Amino acid sequence: MTKENKIRKYYSEAFTYIKNSRYYIYISTLIFIFSAIFAFLYPDVFSIFDEELRKLVDKTRDMSVPGLIAFIFFNNLKISFIAIVSGILFGIIPIIMVLANGAVLGYVFARIYELTGVGEFWRILPHGIFELPAVFISIGLGIKLGMFIFSENLFKDIKRRFLLSMKVFLFVILPLLIIASLIEGMFIFFYK
Repeated sequence: MTKENKIRKYYSEAFTYIKNSRYYIYISTLIFIFSAIFAFLYPDVFSIFDEELRKLVDKTRDMSVPGLIAFIFFNNLKISFIAIVSGILFGIIPIIMVLANGAVLGYVFARIYELTGVGEFWRILPHGIFELPAVFISIGLGIKLGMFIFSENLFKDIKRRFLLSMKVFLFVILPLLIIASLIEGMFIFFYK
C-alpha cells in the first residue's frame, strides 16, 4: 500500500469512526449547551471563574500574534487529547470537562451581556467555529472510550476505540485546532 493510500485509508477510518460515534458527540454538545445556558442564567453561581479568567487575560495580554496562536493551539490540543485519553476512566472526566467548558462560556456571555448587551456577542462567536467541533468530537470520543466496560471483549474493544480515536485526533481534530488557533489568535490580537 502506498503512503497516499495509507493516508486516505486513515482519513476514511477517522471519518467513519466520527460518524459511528455521532451520538456520543451529540451528547457532549448537548451537555455543553445546557451547561452554558445554566451559567448564563445564573452567573453569580459561577463567579469562581473570575480569578482564572483574569489570570488568562493577564497571561495573554502582551503576547504577539504568533505567541497567542501557539498558546491557543497548545492549550486546545492538550484539552482535546486529555478529553479523549481520560475517557478510559469510564467517560467521567470528559463529561466534567464539557460541563466546565460550557459553564465558562455561558458565564463569559452573561458578563458580556451585563456590560454591553448582545451587541458584543459577535466578538466571541467566531472563536468557536472550528474549536468547538474539535472539542465536542474529542469529548464524545472520550465518553465512547469509557463505554468499553459494556463490551464483551474489553481489551480488544478499548484498544480498537483508542486507536481509532487517535486517528481522529491526528487527521480531524488536529487540523481543526490549527485553523481555530490561527483565526482566534488573529481575531483576539486585532480586537484587543
